[in-house]
Formats: sequence, C-alpha cells, structure tokens
Amino acid sequence: MYTQSVERRGRDNLCSNHGEVKFDDCMGNEAVDFQSSDPFFSVQADGSIFAKGQGASLEEPVQFKLTARGPHAHVWETVVQLALIDPPSPQQNENEVISLSSPPPVIMFSGSRLNSSKGLRRQKRDWVIPPINVAENSRGPFPQMLVSIRSDQDQDISIRYSITGVGADQPPNEVFNIDPVLGKMFVTKPLDREHRSSYHLRAHAVDMNGNQVENPIDLYIFVIDMNDNRPEFKNQVYNGSVDEGSKPGTPVMHVSAFDADDNTTANGMVRYRILSQMPHSPIPNMFTINSETGDIVTVAPGLDREKVSQYTIIVQATDMEGNLNFGLSNTATAIITVTDINDNPPMLTSRTFSGEVPENRVDVVVANLTVIDADQQHSPNWNAVYRIISGDPSGHFTIRTDPVSNDGMVTVVKPVDFEMNRAFMLTVVVSNQAHLASGIQSSLQSTAGVTISVQDVNEPPYFPTNPKHIRFEEGVPAGTSLTTFSASDPDRLQMQQTIRYSKLNDPADWLSINRTNGQIITTAMLDRESIYVKNNIYEATFLATDNGSPAASGTGTLQIYLIDINDNSPALIPKESQICERMNRNVNGVNITAADADTDPNAGPFVFELPNFPTSIRRNWTISRISGDYARLGLRYQVYLEPGVYEVPVIVSDSGNPPLSNRSVIKVKVCPCDENGDCTTLGAVAAAGLGTGAIISILICIIILLSMVLLFVVWIKRREKERQTKQLLIDPEDDVRDNILKYDEEGGGEEDQDYDLSQLQQPDSLEHIMSKPPGVRRVDERPIIPESQYPIRAVVPHPGDIGDFIHEGLRAADNDPTAPPYDSLLVFDYEGSGSTAGSVSSLNSSSTGDQDYDYLNDWGPRFKKLADMYGGGDDD
Repeated sequence: MYTQSVERRGRDNLCSNHGEVKFDDCMGNEAVDFQSSDPFFSVQADGSIFAKGQGASLEEPVQFKLTARGPHAHVWETVVQLALIDPPSPQQNENEVISLSSPPPVIMFSGSRLNSSKGLRRQKRDWVIPPINVAENSRGPFPQMLVSIRSDQDQDISIRYSITGVGADQPPNEVFNIDPVLGKMFVTKPLDREHRSSYHLRAHAVDMNGNQVENPIDLYIFVIDMNDNRPEFKNQVYNGSVDEGSKPGTPVMHVSAFDADDNTTANGMVRYRILSQMPHSPIPNMFTINSETGDIVTVAPGLDREKVSQYTIIVQATDMEGNLNFGLSNTATAIITVTDINDNPPMLTSRTFSGEVPENRVDVVVANLTVIDADQQHSPNWNAVYRIISGDPSGHFTIRTDPVSNDGMVTVVKPVDFEMNRAFMLTVVVSNQAHLASGIQSSLQSTAGVTISVQDVNEPPYFPTNPKHIRFEEGVPAGTSLTTFSASDPDRLQMQQTIRYSKLNDPADWLSINRTNGQIITTAMLDRESIYVKNNIYEATFLATDNGSPAASGTGTLQIYLIDINDNSPALIPKESQICERMNRNVNGVNITAADADTDPNAGPFVFELPNFPTSIRRNWTISRISGDYARLGLRYQVYLEPGVYEVPVIVSDSGNPPLSNRSVIKVKVCPCDENGDCTTLGAVAAAGLGTGAIISILICIIILLSMVLLFVVWIKRREKERQTKQLLIDPEDDVRDNILKYDEEGGGEEDQDYDLSQLQQPDSLEHIMSKPPGVRRVDERPIIPESQYPIRAVVPHPGDIGDFIHEGLRAADNDPTAPPYDSLLVFDYEGSGSTAGSVSSLNSSSTGDQDYDYLNDWGPRFKKLADMYGGGDDD
C-alpha cells in the first residue's frame, strides 16, 4: 500500500508513508485522535494502520478518509490509499501490519472541514501537495505517467480534469498533459534541468457543464539533476605571479570552474588538482592547489627568478566531488611568473677606475664605471645609483647613471684648477634604486676607487678686482694718470708668461692703457655731463692677453666715478612767454626758473637779476624772488607798453664756488587780454608787430591770389571745351587731308540717266502697301518697321577707333532689314519734273590755257597740299 504525503499550508503537516501516518500538529500531538471512514481499517495514536477482521481485503486498492481531531476543536483530514504488494499468506496474522506498495501517487482534492464540537462548521482550507520529482534526460518511453489526480466527488458526478501553467498551456507548451477523464498526468518529453529546473502547474476539476467542482490545487514538479555537464573554467589560461624566494604557503593565484549541474548534489561539486608542472626545477611539485577553492599556493622553497622565471601548470577540475571514476573533468593552464626582488646587489667590474680632465672644463665625462646586476633589467632592482663618499669635498664631480647600460659616468660639474689640485682620489659606492631584500647583504664589490688626473691648460689672465672702482673730479686734463689696472696669470707653476694690455671698449675715447704695466692715462678731459656718463660713472673695458699657445685673454672693467665741479652756467627757462598790458600788478608776471647741468651744490638756488644796461630794462621791468629756484618777471607799476614782443635780458647765477652766471634773453609778448587774462586775437596780432596797413595789404594779396586761381581754372575749362569740339584727330598744322563731309547722295542728274521717273515718284498713299499680306512686298518698297540704329561716331575719336567705326557701320548696314538689295531699284524723294539748272554734264574741263592756283595758298593750311600740287607747275 502507498499513500501520498500531504503538507498543509502553515506549520501543520499530515502525511502517510509505508503503512503508517505521520502527523505533527506542532504541539506535540497531545490528545490527537485518528478516525477512519473505512470500518475495516483503523489508525492508532502513533499513526500505524491496522486491518480489522475478515472484511479488510486488499485484493483491490482501498481508499478511505482519515480524520485527525486535536484539542481545542482542531480537525484535519486526508485521504489514504492502500494497495496490496504481495498476496497474504495463510499463516499471516490478521493483526500484522499490511505491506504497502509504491504505485504512482494519487492526489485528492482537499475536502471540507468537519464541524467542531460546538456544531460550528469550519471554512474550507487548501492543502499544498508535495513536489513531484522527475529525472532529467529520461529515455522514456513517453508519455510517462507522473501522478493521478482525483476528486472525492467523482463517484457522484462526472469530473473533467485539466492542468494550466508553464509547460502545459504556456510556453513551452505540451511538456505535460493530463487525461481529462482519469486525471492521470504525463510528461511528454525528456526534461533538461539546466534549461528549467522546476515547473508550477495548477490542476482543475470541473463538471460536464464546466462548473468548478473543486478548488484548483498547485502542483510543483522538480527536475532531478543528472551529471550531464562537465566543469568549465572561466578562462583557459590563467596568469599569476609570485615573488622569488617566497616561503611555502604563499598565495599565488586563484582558478575557478563552473558546473551547470546542481551544486547541491555531487553532480555539481567540483574538485581541483594539479596534473603537471613545467619546468620541474628545483622540484616537480613547487605548488599545490586547494581542491575545493582553487587557490594555488607555494608548497616548497627555492623560487629563484634568475634560474626559472616562469612556471606552466596544468590544473584539472572534476565534478562528483573529484571522483575520477564517475566524475567529468576539464583542464586549464595556469602560468605563474616569478617576479624579481632585489636579491642581487650590484657589483662593480673593477676595484679601481681612472680618468683625466682638463682644468676649467665642466660637463665633461672623465671616467666610466661598469657594473653587473643579475636582477631584472631596467627595474628598480637593477637600476644603479652611484655616490661619491670621499675624495671630493668641494663637489667638483658627480656620477650620472646611463639609463641603457647602467654604467656610471663620472662628470665634472664644477671647474677644477690644476694649480690647486693636480689629482683627485674618489671613493665610489653603488647601490640600487630599490632596497635589498631582507637578509641580503651588500657585496664588497659595490665599492671602488676612482683616480682623476687634472691636465694643465693655458688659462687666461684675470683681473683680481673686477670691476675696479676709482673716483676723480671731472675736468681732469689729458695726460693724467688715473690708476694701474693690472691682471694676474693663474699659470704660475709650469708656465712663465708675459701679459699685454689693450683697450677693448672706451665709449668717449678718454683713456689709454700702458701695454706692459696696465697704467690708465687720460687722453681727453673727463666731463661728467657727457652722454657717455651714466649716474656719474664712466665705464671702460680693457683686455689682458698672455703669450701662451694658444694665447688666452681676460677682460676687466674700470668704473670711474666723476665728482661734479661747477663748470656749467645756468640757463633761463622759459625762453618765451606773454604778459597782459593792463592787469593787476600783484598777479601779472611771468614765472621763470633756470636749468643747470651740474648737481648740488653747484646748481640752485639761483639768483635772478636784471642788467643795468640798457636802462630801459630796469625802468620797465622788475624781478621778484618766489623761491630758491623760481622768480617772477613783470612790468613795473604804472608802466604801459605797446602790444608787441620784447626781449628782456636776465642774468642768472648758480650757487657754485665760485658761482657761474649767464645772461639769457626771454621774449615776452605784451598783448591786450580779456577778463580771463588771456590774450585776445586782435591783441595777439597787434602783439606780433603788424599795423592796420599791413593787415589790409595782406588781405588784398589774398584776394588777388584767389582771383588768379579762378581765372586759371576758367581758362583750363574753356581750352578743354574747345579741344572736345574739334573733329580732327591730329593738329591742323600737320593735317594734309581734306575733311570728308557727309551729305545725302541723290545720284546723277535727271537728264543724264535713262530712268523711268514715274518709278521714282513717291506714291500718294501707302494703303496698297499696308493691305498686302505679310511677307509680300516689292523690292523697291521700304518695309514699315523701325529703322536700325547706326553707330554714332565719338566727338573726339581715337585714331585707332576709325577702323572699328567703319566696320561697325558696315555690319549694321548688312543686318538692316530696311535697306533694299544693292541691285534693286532705290526709292528717293521725287523733286518734280524739269529742272531750271543746267546739266552738270555740260561742264567741260579744258586742258588748254594756264590756270593760276596760287590763291589756294591764301585758303589756309587745309588747302596747302593742293597749292603745292598745282601751284608748282613752272618748276617742272
């Protein structure tokens, strides 16, 4: 017999399994009583099922309702189905527990709760069906029955069963179906847990009219995992690193594999192991891996990057908890790089090095130190750092590291002097940028001695005091010895040289220098006020050259501070001014001062005075002192001068010892002023010295000049107009051609031509022409259309335009539709019959007799050519 376990929503559950019913009300099952609806079967308090009497036959499956009553009027119900596995033997005791078989479970729709002890009916409650387990990748045959669903009302009415949900009526459709009559549910195809691990369906029971008979029940179908997926590494190649010299147990890297099977079962439990290690140095098993986590760690000492810089490890991942007989496996590669540490100190290739350097040279490499280091190149563990620890207290040398070769370049950074040091003995120590690893000691070969020899070279002379300062009064005459500006030669040990002096720069050419001893002598008077003196200092540069090979020279600067003397008289400022002829005498005047090229005390304060001669100066003018450097020049009281410019001499004296004076003239313009004290325009003119007659004369000259300009412009315009009215292209004096005049040509006389004059008459009207159809006309009739416009010749054409004018006229005539053909009858205005004039044909030219053509000479230059042609017959 087999009964389906049932779990109630909440914390209570009721189930039957293998001949007994397991029940838990979460309160210890105290005072719980089981009642069976079948009188032939009973259930004891421990859940055991017993058969009663001879009526308890199991030849056919038996189904009955089991009710559990607890304290506090709690009631639970379930359905129990019993089936016989083997027929009972005759010797079987009827009180023995019946064996139970395991057919497909039968799921009953939950019924209604029974009444309580007080007669109150409990509401219907739903029961949750335990999940149905289906193995994935089943080989069938399909459809395969999973469960049977029944309603306890199927004995009374016809029930139709159906299922809904994903896998039934929702994609993927028809994975599960149900027999609508028998309620048997089937799976129709193999399931894949990795695609979908569970299904949630709902079972429905309706009558023949579609009315719901039972509440839908939930069915949970779980796909049981099978080991059908190999572990897959996330990467086929893993990269890790570990420092050389690492201790055992040092973490290196982590690898991981994923198994699509259920990781809660052995199918998805992956275990790792190392299959191989290359190379096998120093031992084949330098690393180990945690079988569960995939962490790789060192297992042995001896990692040395200088011997083995990289290891290649093959890692295997196996499911079924690493069981190689049943599990599936996969492999990946782990590349472990042994990283460098500074476990090799740098070592100089020699205990001693040497070099030489010329004196007074800088940025020169004098020695090259070579070093070897087994650590990784171009890393801080390999890069060398050189230090001078002794032998160079003045800091003449430094050691720079070549970034490519790691060599040390001993370089001069401060000039060395052969006369001071002929050689240097340096002690050099080399180290790395990174500190040595723990436990590593420096090598004795990290220290070496460097000998630097200094070469003597011809050094230029130098001036001990440069620049040299001296003080002298200005005005020192030429030939005065100022000082001796001598230089010293630093080459005093091995070279005895002679120094010669010369002048390099002397802006004012005031100085000379003795070639042998450097004595400075003036060649001109020194003037402090010269433009070459800046801030009272005159500066000259001299050159000292030795006779070495090659010769060397040095420069020195001499600065002469010139003390001022009173050698410049003051000059009056301003040179011109103006003053009003009538104003308040207290304010009327000109403020004057003076300028002196000298400095204190040879400049101000100044003394301003008027000279005694001429006497009119003191009679008309006066000077009053304002301050030490300023005074006021003005007219005396009740003195009135005519407007004009007056030259007033003023004597200015400075404060030197002795003082210097200067007689200066200031031009003062006296003029009438307005109320603001400014000169009026008329007053300014009058002050300039021009009278009324002079002003009138100037105005008349201006009018005459303007009239002449106007007449000249009129004459130019008239000449231009006459030139435009002339038709000749060249000057009439040079023109030898007669002018061709254009007239209306009317042909020959009436009597000279045998023409039908009636054809030449103008018709009285044009009606017969106008009435003709378009396009039909006589050749001698003029078309009634607008006439063409012929080109107009310019008034004064350019000689080159004559040909263009003729060709344009010819082109217009050819394209004129109003012009008749050349061989047609031309129509002219008729002049009437008969002519009172005689025929031109009656005029005969006589070749006899002489004709005097001299009168042609009187007709002007246009007939001069005819006069020359016909008037000179006698000469021929």
